[in-house]
Amino acid sequence: MRNHQLPLPYFARFDRENQIMTSNLQRISGTRIVATPAALDRLTLPADALVMRFAADEAFVTANVAADAIADPYAIVVADSGFVGTWAKNEQALDFLQRTCEWRLPAQRPAFAQGMVAGLPMKLWFAEDEVLLMVAAPYASDLLERMDGSH
Repeated sequence: MRNHQLPLPYFARFDRENQIMTSNLQRISGTRIVATPAALDRLTLPADALVMRFAADEAFVTANVAADAIADPYAIVVADSGFVGTWAKNEQALDFLQRTCEWRLPAQRPAFAQGMVAGLPMKLWFAEDEVLLMVAAPYASDLLERMDGSH
């Protein structure tokens, strides 16, 4: 398993007999940045940080980012721990996503994608051999229900 230096250990397991994924979700902390697209494009970060572009002018970074690191004097840079998620091996994640996602998943890795999955607004980080499934913290119990097949 690739180490992403997240405060998010891999807890998902796949129940092959029942073909369902179960999980313990962990809080994901990082930095939310709203800035000009050019400033986000020029951002220099540690190699192990994940950068999820929620929009052209908004990103979530799994590292602490100081406001003075952004080349935008009007940037909004705040600590954000409002997400929960879990890492799943590709096979497990793709099985879950094929059953619950109606949109095309990215073919290349690494990649970030977001949209409705299992009726929830979800953020997905596709690494080479695993996928981070992430939702806003208020959806944690809903995600667990969907992942264990009870919904």
